[in-house]
Amino acid sequence: MVVNKGLIKEIEALKKEKNAVILAHYYQSSDIQDIADFVGDSLALSQKAANTKADMIIFAGVRFMAETAKILSPEKKVIIPDLLAGCSLADSCKKEDFEKFINDNPGRTVVTYVNTTADIKALSDIACTSSNAKQIIESLPENEKILFGPDRNLGNYIKSLTGRDIIVWDGACHVHEQFSLEAVVKLRDDNRGSKIIAHPECERPVRMVADYIGSTSGLLSFVSRDSSRIFIVATEPGIIYQMKKAQPEKIFIPAPPKDSTCGCSECSFMKLITLEKIYKSLKFEEPEVTVDPSIIERAAVPIKRMLEISAKLGL
Repeated sequence: MVVNKGLIKEIEALKKEKNAVILAHYYQSSDIQDIADFVGDSLALSQKAANTKADMIIFAGVRFMAETAKILSPEKKVIIPDLLAGCSLADSCKKEDFEKFINDNPGRTVVTYVNTTADIKALSDIACTSSNAKQIIESLPENEKILFGPDRNLGNYIKSLTGRDIIVWDGACHVHEQFSLEAVVKLRDDNRGSKIIAHPECERPVRMVADYIGSTSGLLSFVSRDSSRIFIVATEPGIIYQMKKAQPEKIFIPAPPKDSTCGCSECSFMKLITLEKIYKSLKFEEPEVTVDPSIIERAAVPIKRMLEISAKLGL
């Protein structure tokens, strides 16, 4: 990838002038990961958003992440370089539908994946990420009845691990449901000694053949400590850039999608963010992410509860 050094210099100057910080998700392109002040998964980005001393947050990610930053730091200006950077999972879980889901299953604690809109968070009792979902569920009393949404694959995976009484909303991430089991297994067979690593948002058949299942940061940690040389990576391939930086002697193969016409399953929403858009968003301080104050007040409760539990458990 050819990097525009002049553009990067302009971005750095604007950041300093405006006391801005760039937070980027692991699924962003490598050039954006390199210019970010912090790169992480949803949990780490939430923690950074809550604690930053910057006046302005430029969020190189998708809209629900920027909303979360605004909820945690309502006094700060939060900018997302492209308002169209949505999330198939978050966008498919509408407030009125989820509210009905809750009303149809009364008396249950509502645990929602952070990959949701502010409106859904405002209906929740506690939030979670793929990094801490198991620990969040296990922090609740054993006899607690739970509603989990919106990702069915993560929810059913956590249900199988904990044995808890959980009713799961029927939603999914289009990226993680696109992996081809047959192609993944063939890659493993063609690469002797390789290991399959998968995000818990993947479908159950892919998880069943995986040697390790974990969050984005969990996958990154695993490849650093595992002795294998070749890994087949069943998640958005942006994380492979960090894997190669951490373990340059190892080989990382993106898991192929069911549609064999393309080589890997990328999140088109994440890839809407570019260096040029980051520069413009810093210069003009837009598009700004706004959340209704009454929603912020309610949505902050489940997120802060998640962060408190995570801090207590050392996550």
